[in-house]
Amino acid sequence: MLRIYIYKNLKMIEIAVHPSDSKDLLYQISQQLNAEINERWGEHVLNVKNNLAIGKITFIPFDWGVNLLDFDITFQKDFVLKIEAEDFNPIRFIYNLEGSFTHRFSIDNKEHKTEQFQSVIFTNRSEGKSFIHFPKGEKLKINIIQIVRKDFLKKRTTNVSSLNKKLYDVFMDQDYEKRFAHYGELNLKMADQVKAIHKIKSKGMLKILKVEAKVYEILSMHIQQHERSTTGRSIPPSLTKKELTLIKQISNVIQKEPARPYSLDLLSSNYGLSQSKLQDGFKFLFKRTVTEFIRHVRLEQARDLMKSSDLNISQIVYTIGFTSRSYFSKIFKEKFGISPNEFKKQIVSKVKLM
Repeated sequence: MLRIYIYKNLKMIEIAVHPSDSKDLLYQISQQLNAEINERWGEHVLNVKNNLAIGKITFIPFDWGVNLLDFDITFQKDFVLKIEAEDFNPIRFIYNLEGSFTHRFSIDNKEHKTEQFQSVIFTNRSEGKSFIHFPKGEKLKINIIQIVRKDFLKKRTTNVSSLNKKLYDVFMDQDYEKRFAHYGELNLKMADQVKAIHKIKSKGMLKILKVEAKVYEILSMHIQQHERSTTGRSIPPSLTKKELTLIKQISNVIQKEPARPYSLDLLSSNYGLSQSKLQDGFKFLFKRTVTEFIRHVRLEQARDLMKSSDLNISQIVYTIGFTSRSYFSKIFKEKFGISPNEFKKQIVSKVKLM
């Protein structure tokens, strides 16, 4: 059973819901926003363009109590979602790709703000209430993975005993006796996975399978981040959030244009970051030094070019920014366990057999 109460004034809309599942939640939001929902291949998409909101909210259910709510929307008024927990009380893993929002439990007077590239994990006690406040006029891109514990724990490959004690207790709390919230730090790796969901071009079942794979990858990153925070491993103290975001932008440039003549000294000069900050940032984000990251990106592109182009190996070497074919061959074999010539021959042989 779902009950919905709506409180309006000129500046704010508050919806109080008692959902039996996420689908109910989406459909009740659609009624309040005067929006339509289209369903195809198990994907439910709320589209809205009026004086209340502009954008869409997508809901995709998967097996074993896992589902995704993806917000790509701008609310024209402050929008507060008041969720009453009872029969349907999942663990919510939320990542904020763009914009901001606040969360609080009904017992709290203070809202906790989650800004861009940050995350929150929360679940409530039975009969508890949670408030999620989406601000007026902000472009929001928010990824919400919801886990229904009783279903999820029936999955054969679910082994929550490997989690740290706090998350283990949350997953095992199937009677909703405990309240839990964890507010995560800046996480730029998760942003790439959320963006990857939005870039999936497949349709039908193939799209759902690809989205589901990404959802589980994002879920694992939430869990890993919580593990780091509980063991004291966090963002390097030498870096600010702004600096780490800039380092992520630098890595994006390298990935898009790997052939450019990068060097630690040049990157430091061009972007106004010390060499030590660059190294700390790349090690934190990619577990590689700057030089190792550049080499990794170039080798990955070289492999892709061998598969998808007619360029010979010498042409590929210079296309990706190397100047020595012998050096390229050496590090290619170290990384992939096969020489470039052997790899190219395998590709040619497979093409002939087709």
